[in-house]
Amino acid sequence: MSLRNKVTLIGHTGKDVEVYNFENGNRKANVTLATNDYYVNAHGERVEETQWHNLVAFGKTVEILEKYVPKGKEIAVEGKLTYRTYDDKDGTKRMITEIRIEELVLLGSK
Repeated sequence: MSLRNKVTLIGHTGKDVEVYNFENGNRKANVTLATNDYYVNAHGERVEETQWHNLVAFGKTVEILEKYVPKGKEIAVEGKLTYRTYDDKDGTKRMITEIRIEELVLLGSK
């Protein structure tokens, strides 16, 4: 197992899983994940900071996400950081950063 390009996150999903079906039978799932961090500011107040991450999955992981992961579900993921570009509806080239899920653990209550 390589330690290169490895991301581990624990957080709550920010929306329902979006599943895409391709003509060749492959499937892809997208979902956002919120992770929270805390720090104490100069005034001694505890401040919460939320980071949003784009997750993408393929294969059997799509089925698990689709069946067991609603909006707000706490999950742990391990995967790879990936970058891709696309053209938006106005024809502007955009770049997106995603975590490609390799391992998924369902946490929290049902």
